[in-house]
Amino acid sequence: MTIGEERLQRRMARGIEFLGSETAILCGAMSWVSERNLVSAISNAGGFGLIACGAMTPELLDAEIAATKALTDKPFGVNLITMHPMLFDLIAVCAKHQVTHIVLAGGLPPTGSLDAIKASGAKVICFAPALSLAKKLIRSGVDALVVEGMEAGGHIGPVSTSVLAQEILPEVSEQVPVFVAGGIGRGEAIAGYLDMGAAGVQLGTRFACATESIAHPNFKKAFFRASARDAISSVQIDPRLPVIPVRALKNASSELFTAKQREVAQLLDDGKVEMMEAQLQIEHYWAGALRRAVIEGDVDNGSLMAGQSVGMVTKEEPVADIIAQLMAEAAAALEKRAA
Repeated sequence: MTIGEERLQRRMARGIEFLGSETAILCGAMSWVSERNLVSAISNAGGFGLIACGAMTPELLDAEIAATKALTDKPFGVNLITMHPMLFDLIAVCAKHQVTHIVLAGGLPPTGSLDAIKASGAKVICFAPALSLAKKLIRSGVDALVVEGMEAGGHIGPVSTSVLAQEILPEVSEQVPVFVAGGIGRGEAIAGYLDMGAAGVQLGTRFACATESIAHPNFKKAFFRASARDAISSVQIDPRLPVIPVRALKNASSELFTAKQREVAQLLDDGKVEMMEAQLQIEHYWAGALRRAVIEGDVDNGSLMAGQSVGMVTKEEPVADIIAQLMAEAAAALEKRAA
């Protein structure tokens, strides 16, 4: 083992122990993409796969977990959306399958959800888009945090990964394992965040076009053609409708989303929907738009959710090769620093 590899193992040791995987590399939960094939491939290659539950019913999640377990005996987790109307039923499905790690995304965990997850023996991971929220989540009993910056694909916050890492890691990384996410495409960046105190990292965009990803060839080609500046965030048109911005490759669907927001805002004006229902309508819109692109290959009218690291995704390659390359780059970077 080289000096760089030894240093990398030492820095990832806490994340590896927490996840139970061979590397402290999480695959972000990407709706329609992070399903049984990609999740099992990532876990089999030494990473930590996450099933994206998204808008799935408990029955669908039940089938997806069972199918993933049939493809890997390595640990993997499930990402649940906090605003899902059947959240507690989904937690029960995870408990039935003895899922070891559950990631709660999309807002603060609702009352009782942490207790319900911990009662099954699973570990809880939450997103912390600000230092104050990171501290609050730790007080509430979460086991680990993901610090995700605005460079990420899909739903994003307003602050960059590099700033969040500098702000949050020195304050909380000794209390709980912290995984850094957003805009990571190479191992050198992984080494940098590990040096700052991260227990590991999470990548999504880099894995979206892996050989094992079921994403449509058209979807993958759009990624290969794109540069970092093509991954833009959506615009909120009505302050009463607090839509979490979404980063995706620009195409005709950007205009469709603006129209959808206007339509939902009008329903709010007319008193035809409550705020929660309005937000769920927006979520369902994204689920549908993403499906059109990922599954059907409609790259004009579907949503091409991608992070700004998309420019580093240039070809289809197996998950094992991607992870090996990231680890080799990180080890080489740490070796240089040791010189």
